[in-house]
Amino acid sequence: MEQFSIPINGSLQLTQQKEMLAFGTDAFLLFAYLRKKSGGRAVELGAGSGVISLLAASKGKFARITAVEVQPEQARICAENADANGLSDRMYPLCANVKDLTASMVGGEVDAVFANPPYMTVGSGKANISDAKYIARHEVLGTIGDFASAAARVLKFGGSFYVVWRPDRLPALFSALTNAGLSPKRMTTVHGDASSAPGLVLVEAKKGGAADGFFLTRPLLLHEDTKASLLVDTPDCKSIYENGEFPNEYVRP
Repeated sequence: MEQFSIPINGSLQLTQQKEMLAFGTDAFLLFAYLRKKSGGRAVELGAGSGVISLLAASKGKFARITAVEVQPEQARICAENADANGLSDRMYPLCANVKDLTASMVGGEVDAVFANPPYMTVGSGKANISDAKYIARHEVLGTIGDFASAAARVLKFGGSFYVVWRPDRLPALFSALTNAGLSPKRMTTVHGDASSAPGLVLVEAKKGGAADGFFLTRPLLLHEDTKASLLVDTPDCKSIYENGEFPNEYVRP
């Protein structure tokens, strides 16, 4: 399979294959949504090429990240990326299915879990030529319920599960979180501009958290005007891309 490398976030180099999903806005926003716990341990579910774990490790968001990926070829690329960027002492790829994941497989319960999971049901949307892309986008090897259950199994009590998702499937996400014992605590809708409906949502849930205390942040607008000939990022969007963090107004203690 043909491989290629692209620079990301200034100092990192990401190797991918043409058959893999490309690095996109959803991945970067999920990375920026993670609360920093510099001495903590985290797990990424469905890591793919490992881009979110690479970003998180390079910015010191966690001391150790286990990047779980079910497809062997993608898990291999993930390991290569960790090594090539000098992050193999903080990022540990693991080839495993989220359905089988246990805390012992990742060295014990962790502080945080994050995922950019398949967001389309099997049979929906257009089929991809590449099976790898189809698996990455569709719930072939794991549903959102499987991802939420895996997160609950490996999280410490009070630990956080972060996920980027589609607005039209929010009911499925909230049902999965509730069934896994994860309480939604924070949500941000992501819009192209002020006139656009949300295209993404970012959600943080806590293991064992109380049912109340949900924080719906102000919307994140990516551009001043998507109809303009030249797209201009909003101040919030610029801040996120420059700092790898959401502004304080999006993070409630």
